[in-house]
Amino acid sequence: MVDRGLDKTTTSASDLSVKKQELLSSAMKRTSDWIFSQEIPSDVNVQIGESSFTLHKYPLVSKCGYIRKLVSESNDSDVSFVELSDVPGGAEAFELAAKFCYGINFEINVENIAMLRCVAEYLEMTEDYSVGNLVARTDAYLNDVALKTIAGSVSILHISESLLPIAEKTKLVSKCIDAIAYIACNESQLCTSVRSESGSDGVMSSSVSSQQRPVVDWWAEDLTVLRIDLFQRVLIAMMARGFKQFAIGPILMLYAQKSLRGLDIFGKGRKKIEPRQEHEKRVILETIVSLLPKEKNAMSVSFLSMLLRAAIYLDTTVACRLDLEKRMAMQLGQAVLDDLLIPSYSFTGDTLFDVDTVQRIMNNYQESQIGNHFVYNGDDEYFSPPQSDIERVGKLMENYLAEIATDRNLSVAKFISLAELIPEQSKPTEDGMYRALDIYLKAHPNLSDMERKKVCSIMDCQRLSREACAHAAQNDRLPVQTVVQVLYYEQQRLRDAMNGSETAESPSIHTKLNVYSGDIQVSNELTSLRRENEDLKLEVVKLKMKLKEIEISTLKSTVKSTVKSTVNSPIANASPSHSHSADKPPLPRKSFISSVSKKLGKLSPFPRLDGIVSAKGKIKPNKNRRHSIS
Repeated sequence: MVDRGLDKTTTSASDLSVKKQELLSSAMKRTSDWIFSQEIPSDVNVQIGESSFTLHKYPLVSKCGYIRKLVSESNDSDVSFVELSDVPGGAEAFELAAKFCYGINFEINVENIAMLRCVAEYLEMTEDYSVGNLVARTDAYLNDVALKTIAGSVSILHISESLLPIAEKTKLVSKCIDAIAYIACNESQLCTSVRSESGSDGVMSSSVSSQQRPVVDWWAEDLTVLRIDLFQRVLIAMMARGFKQFAIGPILMLYAQKSLRGLDIFGKGRKKIEPRQEHEKRVILETIVSLLPKEKNAMSVSFLSMLLRAAIYLDTTVACRLDLEKRMAMQLGQAVLDDLLIPSYSFTGDTLFDVDTVQRIMNNYQESQIGNHFVYNGDDEYFSPPQSDIERVGKLMENYLAEIATDRNLSVAKFISLAELIPEQSKPTEDGMYRALDIYLKAHPNLSDMERKKVCSIMDCQRLSREACAHAAQNDRLPVQTVVQVLYYEQQRLRDAMNGSETAESPSIHTKLNVYSGDIQVSNELTSLRRENEDLKLEVVKLKMKLKEIEISTLKSTVKSTVKSTVNSPIANASPSHSHSADKPPLPRKSFISSVSKKLGKLSPFPRLDGIVSAKGKIKPNKNRRHSIS
């Protein structure tokens, strides 16, 4: 009972105070109207900057607690001059507040609500001094009208940037940020549900891919007018309310394209810009990088490359650049050549392109490939990354090497270090590598033989195609050792192809031949090789027959001359001079056959050095040079 009595007493007292304030407010309004109707002369002059307002003291004191304190605390009993400094919104905002004090009607809209709320807070126009004062009126408009849409909330937040820090004190900034995050999440969930319902008849893979390609919402363009710190707070509030992180990507792209406009990041060399502007853009870029989604493929590689160029151009922190390099490495299979051709913005006269950055990107790619060599999926299975992605990276790096090879400032060590980073499994042939090193050797004609050998050592001659081998065999820029290797492996390849054609045509042999060229080309080449082989065999047989005819004709002429000389010579008797002593055995007489064989030996077509070619093809040493003990 006692409590109920106290409650009733408290309620009645509050009702009386409210009624009293309402009566007082109506009396003030009537007083203001009377002042204007009677044209009472002003008694106070308010100075705000360069603007001066001649007003009446009573309407201001009745609703502005700040002016009331200034008048009451003044030593002068009759204050006629008041100077206000740092009024939020300046003279324009104070003029609207003065109209409110006099009861003059004016329109409250999205453009002036922010400065009205801040000037009301500055002048302390609260309910403690008047019922329905300006603070309450502006809060009601914000909650009921202005903060119901993203466009209105963003506009108020953008105007509040010039009203800090009092806009923070009035919680105007936080209200706008919460309103934007709330409406954006509702809009995004509605759009997502509509898309999922419209695509529910499709397969699962298509729905997943559509989620990974977020559509830029209609309100994303409005956020680009915000200052970077407020823009960051808005995105953080959106993600705290459940906004999908990968959907932040398109918003960041729009903001970056608008805020980083004017940087010549695609030109060669670095143009000087104002230090203040450079600092602002550096802060913007570092903040955007910190807000990038963590998911893979949330941002395009071309956009990441653009951010990396800007980071190098603006000389951001090392952590910012390394983060972008790692993100590019994760999606390197989607990159094109222009994404890697980052100009060198240094003035040291080094290479035309930033080779060190690309080298770090490739190192990160290799580390990610090692970590993802066996990727786990939800079905308790392990699988390797797609081979096509690795092959695309290999082709991309070969094209990059060919592009930077024309730079005369590119050292041999850097060229080789970049070439060694290309995975071996990413290169089906070495044609791309041969093209790159050939361009490098052509652009650097003053290399020593040792340096040219080092450059050519990065190429596996055994994996060159038939066309590349034909070109390399006639390339004067290559070292002799490299040309010999190319010819050797090409000969070995032809031999293997011939052996494979002569044996049973198994599927494995056809598969091996198809590594170098198509089936039709290989069959045509084998046919031509067989025809050439048959022609060579026929020529050898003809030469052998011609050689036999020459030998027979030579033998006949020799036999005739020998017989004629034998018949014409007299038969000599044994004489004392030709007699043999008793202690020496008689020498054997030269037979007719031995003399003919010697003459035929002189007509042999094969070279004869220190020995005689036997019928078996072995060379017998000359008897005069034999060292025998007999």
